[in-house]
Amino acid sequence: MPRMSFWSTIDALVAASEVVIDRPRGSAHPRYPATVYPLDYGYLRGTTAGDSGGIDVWVGSVATRDVTGVIVTVDLAKRDSEIKILLDCTTEEMQTILAFHNDGTQAGELLVRSYIS
Repeated sequence: MPRMSFWSTIDALVAASEVVIDRPRGSAHPRYPATVYPLDYGYLRGTTAGDSGGIDVWVGSVATRDVTGVIVTVDLAKRDSEIKILLDCTTEEMQTILAFHNDGTQAGELLVRSYIS
């Protein structure tokens, strides 16, 4: 079997998964009501992340179902690390999400997908 790239592997995972939005834009975090989600946030049904839930997904405004980036997070309070897949996000939306994850005991790093024509 030929080796797949990082991005094509994520594309295949997203294509084979249902995106479930359980925290719509503007909703509050269930345990931390002061934390409000700036964009739609959810997970890929049928996948497993480090926290035993589905792989997290942020959905932006572009509406093409393209993977535009990934944020890798480390949370000292939870003592874990995860990835967050960014779908259909503009550059500004990706920066907003990154700022959301660089708060408190959590830190994130953004990997932006570059497209080669």
